[in-house]
Amino acid sequence: MPVTKFSTPEKYEYLSGFGSYHSTESIPGSLPIGANSPQRAPHGLYAEKLSGTAFTAPRSENLQSWLYRILPSAAHSSFKPYVTSERGTCGLAPDSPDVKLHQIPNQLRWDPFDISEDADWIHGLKLVGGAGSPVMKTGIGIFIFAAGKDMAPNTAMYSSDGDFLVVLQHGVLDIQTELGRLLVRPNEIVVLPRGIRYRVTLPEGPVRGYILELYQGHFTLPELGPIGSNCLANPRDFQAPCASFDEDTSSEWTIVNKFNGVLFAAQQHHTPFDVVAWHGLYYPFKYDLGRFSVIGSISFDHPDPSIYTVLTAPSEHPGTAVADFVIFPPRWLVQEDTFRPPWYHRNTMSEFMGLIRGDYDAKAGGGFRPAGASLHNVMSAHGPDAETFEKASNADLKPMKVGEGSMAFMFESCLMIGVTDWGLAKCKKVQENYSEHSWSSLKPHFKRPV
Repeated sequence: MPVTKFSTPEKYEYLSGFGSYHSTESIPGSLPIGANSPQRAPHGLYAEKLSGTAFTAPRSENLQSWLYRILPSAAHSSFKPYVTSERGTCGLAPDSPDVKLHQIPNQLRWDPFDISEDADWIHGLKLVGGAGSPVMKTGIGIFIFAAGKDMAPNTAMYSSDGDFLVVLQHGVLDIQTELGRLLVRPNEIVVLPRGIRYRVTLPEGPVRGYILELYQGHFTLPELGPIGSNCLANPRDFQAPCASFDEDTSSEWTIVNKFNGVLFAAQQHHTPFDVVAWHGLYYPFKYDLGRFSVIGSISFDHPDPSIYTVLTAPSEHPGTAVADFVIFPPRWLVQEDTFRPPWYHRNTMSEFMGLIRGDYDAKAGGGFRPAGASLHNVMSAHGPDAETFEKASNADLKPMKVGEGSMAFMFESCLMIGVTDWGLAKCKKVQENYSEHSWSSLKPHFKRPV
């Protein structure tokens, strides 16, 4: 893949470990020594604290960062409703005033979503479904994004609702954040935490992908239990941006805020990207899915797909997630006497799946394609289609590599996912007769023993 260049040089650092303390300064001496908020910060900067958790959250969960910037974020006008003809009044949270969620038990599958050539990042966000409420800080939202042009000049955005986990399917994202720049390519994900201001430009043209917005807590790495200390997503492979600032205190900027799924805008006379240095535990980061170290059975039987969890957002009930981000990367299968594709199942968790590239090994016939999606809600029965079942049941069980050139993923949640009007009808991508096409041709093979 050709290397895409930032509008400024690409520069970011590997973390010493996921969720680890990180510090960076673009001008030496910009970080104060000792006190986080000295009487006079170095170089005449303002000290500003960015809190991702309550001040009194347990130390192991506490997420805070100190920013040293030219002007504080508070210097802006009042927020007013942000309504444009392109955006309309389409809500962006499950409990937005104009969002109706349809709770239906049917298995759903979508054809690839269109790329919106005339939309930028803000106008290209579409809520497919979700559950819960940003107001109560519970639940999730699931989005499709599709854009064909840069965000408007001197425009930045942030969400007060939750953390964005962005799964890029097509194109390249050049994301300028307050804390530095991140260049995101296909097969990479990026997490933009609640409150972080950013601007998205498209150095290689149109983009498309999926977003899981987490209203409740923050993403973390799953516990490994008997696996031990290594494999899955290794903490050292996550990358954070280096401090990179613009020195602009005289131009007009628009700051767009997503607040309970409704967009508001404020004006300010300076760039939001003026953080000269920062340190702490609360920051955007990215991860290359190709670095995921797969675990699997080397004897018999089929482990649960939880062994492919990259990031998780735990609920108050141990072992049950508000959201898991799970991937299905290229991997070797070597089990003996084992049905190797996913088995048929009914799950107390909801499963929203997407395909970044290639073919998913549990579906045949081209119905599940890159940039498409499926939703199997709470207790909706699903599994391999008839063709895949017959093939897997009669396969010669030699070691084989599946998913070569492919990457599927799943947003899994303990919540019942409602689907919006846009996701169910307006996008015009829902496949008719998905369940009949996949499973109606399954044949009985039962033989009563003599």
